Parts: sequence; structure tokens; C-alpha cells
Amino acid sequence: MKKWWRLWAKSLGEKVGADYDADKIAVIRTFWWLLHVATCIFIILNAIANHGWHLFGIGE
Repeated sequence: MKKWWRLWAKSLGEKVGADYDADKIAVIRTFWWLLHVATCIFIILNAIANHGWHLFGIGE
């Protein structure tokens, strides 16, 4: 599991500080990334709710 955490943390960006500090920053960056993904999903759902599936050319 530690290997996957290190890989994920590195994918979020440059290492900042010592290992303990870098882990805290990676947790914050993970939260920020999840917030962006959730925001995108809600924007897409709002577009579908207001414009229907025709927005994407489906069912025309």
C-alpha cells in the first residue's frame, strides 16, 4: 500500500519538505483533486438536467 501511496503522491506533483510534511501535502492535494473531479461531475449533470441528452448528440 505504501508503494501505491508514494506513486499517487508523486503523480500529484513535486515533493515538498520532509517525508512527513510531503505526506500531509499529498493528502491536501488529493482532497483538492477529488474536489475538482466532483465539481466536473456536477457541472456535467447540471448540463444534462438543463439541456437533456441532446446536448451530447444522443437520441437525435
